[in-house]
Amino acid sequence: MADSIGNSLDRALEKVFTRPAPKSTQAQMKYLVKQLKGTKAAAQALGISQRTVERYVKGQLKRPRQELRGRMEGEVRKRWQPQIKAKARKKAASTDGLVVSTRARFGFTSAEGTTDDARIRDITQALPPEFADRLFTAREQGANEKQLQQIAADGLAQMYFRDNNSRAQGLGVEFTDVEHIRIDL
Repeated sequence: MADSIGNSLDRALEKVFTRPAPKSTQAQMKYLVKQLKGTKAAAQALGISQRTVERYVKGQLKRPRQELRGRMEGEVRKRWQPQIKAKARKKAASTDGLVVSTRARFGFTSAEGTTDDARIRDITQALPPEFADRLFTAREQGANEKQLQQIAADGLAQMYFRDNNSRAQGLGVEFTDVEHIRIDL
């Protein structure tokens, strides 16, 4: 299964954490209860009973099912160090930009109607802050993977294929069959 751009954006922000997130089940549950301001809210977020949450907090339960463990880790990562993530996002969107490394199928159409057959390419390209801002904003607004792919394709088209719009004017780039993608800040 191909990587998703949304998950890659999340992983890029997680790399800027200054402290590790809680690891043990009990520590994660205590963190969620504190962040969500109560065991009832934590139970609703995780889709389990309030009593089960209380048992994890007290240490009476220690090993959650795999699916619950995944939900807990996801909820903790989503809420962990929000100021650090916001600062990194702002920096990427205003001054630094981001780096996209991908292996995907790229095809082209030009203004004159000529085409080039799509082929798999490995590309690592720095994108300017405007594309970082567009990607993060779209992700926050709930954009789907296809919309995020289009923003990334626009950035790669401008910076990699059109050399920051200094050549190949009007070249359209199709970005499909993503085998892997990694985004770094």
